[in-house]
Amino acid sequence: MKDSGLHAFSEEELGGYKTLGYLVRRGIFTNTECEWLGYASDAVEAQALDLVDDSGAGRAITNYCLDGNRFVDIDHITVQFEHECDTERLRVIEPVNDLSPELDALIGDPRLWGPMGQLVASDALSLWTAKLNLKHPRVGSGFGWHQDAPYWLHDSSHVHRLPNVMVLFDDATEENGCLRFIPGSHLHGCLPGCEDDRQLAGFYTNPNAVDLSAQIPVVAPAGSVVFFDPFIVHGSGPNLSEHPRRAMIVTYQPGGYPALKSGLVRPVP
Repeated sequence: MKDSGLHAFSEEELGGYKTLGYLVRRGIFTNTECEWLGYASDAVEAQALDLVDDSGAGRAITNYCLDGNRFVDIDHITVQFEHECDTERLRVIEPVNDLSPELDALIGDPRLWGPMGQLVASDALSLWTAKLNLKHPRVGSGFGWHQDAPYWLHDSSHVHRLPNVMVLFDDATEENGCLRFIPGSHLHGCLPGCEDDRQLAGFYTNPNAVDLSAQIPVVAPAGSVVFFDPFIVHGSGPNLSEHPRRAMIVTYQPGGYPALKSGLVRPVP
């Protein structure tokens, strides 16, 4: 396996990850780095909005709605607009690294790919996807309970080898909609989806399939990183605070495989 050096997980950390399905490391990135990453995320949001409004940019632009919410595809990049919000604010950009060289560089940071090499169990890594979650103050919507694996089953033959890592650009609190996990839920494979009239209902975990009272909020300072299994049930609430909760989630896979949306191989580092 690729040498992960000083950033490797300890045996205790690996044991905790295997049991709970997630692991938090606090204070991995400095305040200065987080400030710089916050500027990069604001810049790429502005860039994405410009592309959405510029039909002469030479890119294929496709607008559509799912469950009443607006999505726009810019070539292979998808942007999600905020729910029930009358302002032009984005919720998610994926894959964000194809619009931002600064955020693309984060994918190659050894503080991320070093321990990820252990979780993927591969001598080489490549990118599966990277998305920017923008939870704006007061308008940032939550994410319903879900697993990542059901979204990817039809596009990957190795879903169990697609671990995630979230880098917090801002402090994550319960008030601003921090990530929440159902510990141990990753041990049960793909769980039943919801059965209602929503177009995406099947991608949300049926609440009867998990013990929601066991949920754990991941309250952590800016600069923390959160590693989590593709099968763990997770979600988050809305941002009710006056502060942003920006974060980038990077998903790695064994080397040589193409990325989810571009179809191109992006080696790491």
